[in-house]
Amino acid sequence: MCGIVGYIGPREAYPIVVKGLERLEYRGYDSAGIVLYDGKNAQLCKTKGKVADLKAKAENENITKGNIGLGHTRWATHGVPNDVNAHPHYSNSGDLVIIHNGIIENYGSIKTALEKRGYTFQSDTDTEVLVNLIEYIKNKEEVKLGKAVQIALNQVIGAYAIAVFDRTKPDEIVAAKLGSPLAIGIGEDEFFIASDASPFIEFTNNAIYLEDEQMAIIKLGRDVKIREIKNDKPVAPFVHELQLNLEQIEKNGYDHFMLKEIHEQPEAIKDTYRGRLRINEGIIKMAGIEDNLEKILKAKRIIIVACGTSWHAGLVAEYIFEDLVRIPVEVEYASEFRYRNPVITSEDVVIAISQSGETADTLAAIKLAKQHGAFVFGVCNVVGSSIARESHAGAYTHAGPEIGVASTKAFTTQITVLTLIALKLAQSKGMISKTDFHKYLAEMEAIPAKVEESLKVDDHIKYISSVYKDSPNFLYLGRGYNFPVALEGALKLKEISYIHAEGYPAAEMKHGPIALIDEQMPVVVIATKKGHYEKVVSNIQEIKSRKGKIIGIVTKGDTEVKSMADYVIEVPETIEGLTPLLTTIPLQLLSYHIAVMRGCNVDQPRNLAKSVTVE
Repeated sequence: MCGIVGYIGPREAYPIVVKGLERLEYRGYDSAGIVLYDGKNAQLCKTKGKVADLKAKAENENITKGNIGLGHTRWATHGVPNDVNAHPHYSNSGDLVIIHNGIIENYGSIKTALEKRGYTFQSDTDTEVLVNLIEYIKNKEEVKLGKAVQIALNQVIGAYAIAVFDRTKPDEIVAAKLGSPLAIGIGEDEFFIASDASPFIEFTNNAIYLEDEQMAIIKLGRDVKIREIKNDKPVAPFVHELQLNLEQIEKNGYDHFMLKEIHEQPEAIKDTYRGRLRINEGIIKMAGIEDNLEKILKAKRIIIVACGTSWHAGLVAEYIFEDLVRIPVEVEYASEFRYRNPVITSEDVVIAISQSGETADTLAAIKLAKQHGAFVFGVCNVVGSSIARESHAGAYTHAGPEIGVASTKAFTTQITVLTLIALKLAQSKGMISKTDFHKYLAEMEAIPAKVEESLKVDDHIKYISSVYKDSPNFLYLGRGYNFPVALEGALKLKEISYIHAEGYPAAEMKHGPIALIDEQMPVVVIATKKGHYEKVVSNIQEIKSRKGKIIGIVTKGDTEVKSMADYVIEVPETIEGLTPLLTTIPLQLLSYHIAVMRGCNVDQPRNLAKSVTVE
């Protein structure tokens, strides 16, 4: 969950590495550090806090010179966030320097063994143990750095993306990966290393993505050499041409990335269905489904595995798959699925959902499913990510980079892809009439404009936010397709405003949560005209009789809920199965404005990181 950046080449490394860390700060921001090497002297600067604190300290101490640089922004796993535990870390001799994203699970036993051999440790981190293990092997076996890294990594248990250099070999960096992402940018006699391509996109469009259990020897004047860590076999590198551009990863005038990404949703949804939703032809075109149609349609069960917001998107998909396709669906937390000894067969289809494509628990769930013979279909946003590579087939959401830690456009584009899949399968299976199918296509094509319309009530939502920003608790209620939206709305508020919030099926309120309702409790009720409307109205009446404060998300023109609610937020009308794409928009804006008014760091909420690449 940390962000790593490296550079080796003719340029000054400092501005490249620091700018790269700023772009990766969504991956971790409790401490940061940088090391620069000019071929003679290595300068290290690290500090608790954010990259801005690191920049101030480095420039104050004049640590800005060198053509080799490694940088790191940390989300703490081993050791509290402080200056000492921040990366990079030196080996005992001071010759080796490392940055590391991941967890070395057996670091304790390795540390004990090294201490018996005279090694000492300054930090509480597993990373310092790893760099000293590499040094011990390098000296004992009298091998080069690359070989020492390979031997060391064959002895560790856990996950890692690392970059290491040796001060006695100033033209080389060794990188390696298992379970954490790592990209190598290829320039003109210069190389870049990063957790994703965003730190080096203005310098090169060419990148190599390391696979699990691969290492790279990056040496000036030579091509990158890649080897398998376990069996020492050489691997021919595959150079990807990047589609990312700088404009996509900048704020473009918005105060926060989250707000920018909320407003990008109309275009992101269009990009997601572009080329797939062919309304003039009356078809949905998805190669990943078409190439595996028979296998998927024969499935006895679909299992959806995901975490966080992606899990909520999976819950929406459960409703639409069972409704349209009539295949049983189970939605599992990937983190629980992998440890529960689940029943999986070759007749199951597993859909794995992840924005980053690097979520550790979801990756582990995929591997478990494949071991049991299940067909795995990946839904993710990042091209070339681990989940994309591990899946048998899949579909990208094409949402563009999502920098804000709290997912917004990831949710709506995941629902878009999953809905397209359900419609494609329903049509192929003969479970949907031609009329209903074309109605769905037309409504999906109209959704971006309706999202745009939903965004226009931002000032009204801002006012409601000002009324309830100091509330200690919120309750979110929804039924049917909008129950997962209630869960997602509550999660957004928790993530970025630190207000306790819970999402429930509206009917479940009477089975416990109603005890919490009083005149101090704001209750957000999703009460669109499509889907159990009369039942939800009854739930609202039950809340009002107990003096609860109602914020209703209603279909445009609604009068019944409006007469009962303290505030209503209108969304355009659409098919019931597509309402989550609209009802989630005001909940995103509500959480955003409340968080801003409370002085919270919206893009980088405390204790969270964007990509959960460790268990």
